[in-house]
Amino acid sequence: MKFFRPNTVSLTINQLLLLVCSYIVLVLNLPFIVKTSEAVTQLSQFSWLFLGSVPLFLLSLTLIIQSVFSFRFLVKPVLILSVMLSAVIFYCTFNYGTVFDYGMVQNIIETDSAEAVSYLNLPAVVFVGLLGGLPAVAIARVRLVEKSALKECVARLKLVAMSLGSVVLIAVMFYSNYASIGRNNRELVGYITPYAMYDSIYKYSQRHYFAEPLPYRVIDANPTLVRHDGKKRVTVMVLGETARAQNFALNGYDKPTNPYTRRQGVIYFSNVISCGTATAVSVPCMFSRFNHDDYDKRIANAQQNALDIIHLAGTDVTWISNNNGSCKGVCNRLKTMHINTDKANPLCDGEFCFDEALLGPLEEKLQSLTSDNTLIVLHMIGSHGPTYFRRYPKDKRVFTPDCQRSDIQNCSHEQLVNTYDNTIAYTDYVLSQIITRLDSASEAQGIETSMIYMSDHGESLGESGIYLHGLPYAFAPNEQTHVPLMFWANAGQTEFDLNCLSHTSKAPVSHDNFFDVLLNVTQVQSSVYQPNNDPFFNCKNAGTIAQADLQSTKRYD
Repeated sequence: MKFFRPNTVSLTINQLLLLVCSYIVLVLNLPFIVKTSEAVTQLSQFSWLFLGSVPLFLLSLTLIIQSVFSFRFLVKPVLILSVMLSAVIFYCTFNYGTVFDYGMVQNIIETDSAEAVSYLNLPAVVFVGLLGGLPAVAIARVRLVEKSALKECVARLKLVAMSLGSVVLIAVMFYSNYASIGRNNRELVGYITPYAMYDSIYKYSQRHYFAEPLPYRVIDANPTLVRHDGKKRVTVMVLGETARAQNFALNGYDKPTNPYTRRQGVIYFSNVISCGTATAVSVPCMFSRFNHDDYDKRIANAQQNALDIIHLAGTDVTWISNNNGSCKGVCNRLKTMHINTDKANPLCDGEFCFDEALLGPLEEKLQSLTSDNTLIVLHMIGSHGPTYFRRYPKDKRVFTPDCQRSDIQNCSHEQLVNTYDNTIAYTDYVLSQIITRLDSASEAQGIETSMIYMSDHGESLGESGIYLHGLPYAFAPNEQTHVPLMFWANAGQTEFDLNCLSHTSKAPVSHDNFFDVLLNVTQVQSSVYQPNNDPFFNCKNAGTIAQADLQSTKRYD
C-alpha cells in the first residue's frame, strides 16, 4: 500500500499518462474491447493480429487526447476526472448495458435529483470506489518529477509523436478491417470510455446552451372545435412511463397484469412503436408534428405541439404530473400541476408518490369543469426503474417473490419480472379507477368522456444482459420500443364506433400517429391534421372532424 502514501512514488508526467491511460483502456474500456472482440470473431475470416491491435490503437488515441491536458497543474485533476467518470460508465455499461450516447447524456442532464438518487446503491458505491476511487487517490498522491518547461514540452511531443505513429501504422495495416467493423457495428463507438460521453456532452452543450434560440413558430393559428351536439367533452390522456407491451395481459402475456381494465371494455392496440427509448426523446416527439425519422427536439420545442393547438382551439388543457421529471417542454405553455411528494400524503414517501395520487386532482377537475371541451393529461411515474418496488403499494403486491432493491441485476430474473409485473398491474388498477370516474361523470352529467393511455417507451429486464432503457434507437431491443396503447370511451356517449376501433387495433401504430389521434379524440379541426396518419379516422360517426372539410388539411413537412 506504499503507493497510496503521499509523495512516495515519483513519476514523470509521461509515465503517469502512460499508466493511467493503460488502466482506462485495458480495464475501464473492457465493455468496448469485449464488444469489439465479439464483432471481429464473428467474421468468417479474421486476423488475430488485427484483434490485438485494437487495444493498442485505443491506447494511442487515449494518450493523444490526454496529452492535450497534460500541463503540470492540470494533468492530475483531468486524469482523476477521466478515471472516476470512466468507472461510473463502466459500472452502468457492465451491469445494465447502458450506452452513453447523445440521448443518454440528454437523459442524465434532464433527470431530476430524486430519480438520479434511485440509481444509487451499495454495489454501485463499492464498484466505483474500487475501480475509480482508489486509482484516483493514487493519482493524487503521485509526486511529479520536475522538469524545465522546454524538456517537458519535448517529452510530450515525443509521446504524442510515438502515439500518432502507432495510430498511422495500425491504420495503414488494418484500414479495411477497421472500416468494415466500424461500418457494420456503428454502435461500438458509443462504448469508448469516457470519450464517447465527452463527445456527447460537447454536442449537447453546443445545441442547448450555445446555439442561437429559434424563433417560436405557429404552425396553425386558427384551429377550431367541432361543435354539433352541445355536449361537454372530457378527454383524459394518460402518459405512461416505462411500460412495455410484452408484459400486458391484453397483449397476450401469460400473467394477469390487466385484471381491471379487461372488464371495462378497453380497446388495446397491440402493434405500437415508440419514437424513442427514453422520456427525454419520446415525450416531446409523440406530441410534436414531426415523425421519428425527422424529429429534432430543438426545432420541435420552438413550435406548437398537439397540446398547444388543442388549447388554442378553445379546449381547457391541464397537465397533472406524478413524474418528478419535467414534461420535457411539452406543457410549457399550459396549466400544470405537480403532485406534492410530501410524506403528509399517505400515497407519498417524501420522494415519490404512487400513481393513485393522480386520482384526487382528476376528481376535483371533473367536479369543476369550466369549458365545454376539456383535456386532462395525467403523467404517471408508472414502471420507472430501477426502484420498481417503490411504484406500487404493499396491498397491490400481486406477484411474488419480488425484488425489493435498486441493484436489480443482483435479483433473480423471476424476482425482477415479478416486481415489474406488479407495476403494470398497479398501473392497470389506476387506469380502471380513472375509467370508473369518467364513466360516472358521463352517466351523471351527460358528458362525453374518453381515456387514451400510451407509454413513452419500454424497458429491458435483463434480456441479453440489458437492463432499463435508453439504448440508441438504431439497435434498441423490441422490449424498449414496443409500447402499450389503450382507448376507452363511454359506449352510450361516444361518437366513435368502438367495434370499428376494435377491428383496427392490430394494425401498426406508432408515436408518429399520436398527434393526429389526439386532435381527433379531442374534436379539434386543424390545418395540420393529417387524416391519413390517424388510425382512428375511419371509426368516427357522422358530423365529426372525420367528415369535416378535409380540403383544408395539408401534410406538414
